[in-house]
Amino acid sequence: MHNLAIAISKKNNFLVTGSDDEIFDPSFSRLKVNDLLPDKMGWFPDRIHKGLSAVVLGMHVTEDNPELLRAKELGLKIFSFPEYLFQQTRSKTRIVVGGSYGKTTITAMILFVLKQLKIDADYLVSAQIEGFENQVKLSYEARIAVFEGEENVTSSIDSRPKFHLYKPHVAVLTGIARDRISVAPTFSAYANLFKQFAELMEVQGRLIYFEGDENLNIIASSLRRDIVSFPYNTPAHEVRNGVTYLITKKGDVSLKVSGEHNLQNIEAARLACKQIGVTDDQFYNVISGFIQ
Repeated sequence: MHNLAIAISKKNNFLVTGSDDEIFDPSFSRLKVNDLLPDKMGWFPDRIHKGLSAVVLGMHVTEDNPELLRAKELGLKIFSFPEYLFQQTRSKTRIVVGGSYGKTTITAMILFVLKQLKIDADYLVSAQIEGFENQVKLSYEARIAVFEGEENVTSSIDSRPKFHLYKPHVAVLTGIARDRISVAPTFSAYANLFKQFAELMEVQGRLIYFEGDENLNIIASSLRRDIVSFPYNTPAHEVRNGVTYLITKKGDVSLKVSGEHNLQNIEAARLACKQIGVTDDQFYNVISGFIQ
């Protein structure tokens, strides 16, 4: 939430205020530097007034929170974190990376490539990544938004998974792991979250999925007719003197990362970038500089 507050405050004509019962570092220090730290810790209903354009809830805000109750009483627009991101990027091409693993890395790879190619993008990523000062960016200018899509519950008043609210034009699914089902009562229910995610894609969406996952193959086989799917797997490569090289039609591409999962992540990122006009030559020219 503190990353979202910083991102919104950097947009012209936006004034941001916020509350929390406790704030720890690094959030505390970063809010203070950006002049967004509340004067006092706690919940104060009098901070909620009709002059507010919107109230954005953190996922841990409870239904009986006094500020939330006041916002409802005043009839203010109330958004969850993902709802607000969607509202701010409705007119943009949204790329959403989901799956039980690898989504932070793939999101970081896509953002790295776009930055190297000087393609402006809004974004959400769950970890601090090198070269990006914040974990959230929202702007007027960018025509592309890249989101890491989590399966966690949206908020205390909205039980939908976060990534169900983003409605991507381009989606990446990395895999569905049986040991990552804390957000669902059964594995079948967990796998169904990803099926629903694909069903919620924008018209003529593009789904990129790891074909080594049997459950993703099932999802890909029953997509809406307007969605085009692109399977990916481990790309051709060689390891020479401890350095991994991608074997491409235009020659070998040396990498600063290694391992089968990272190679699969690179292939997913390449296909995602391709959907927004990045050529393979452009992608390979810059991905060699990516460091995890």
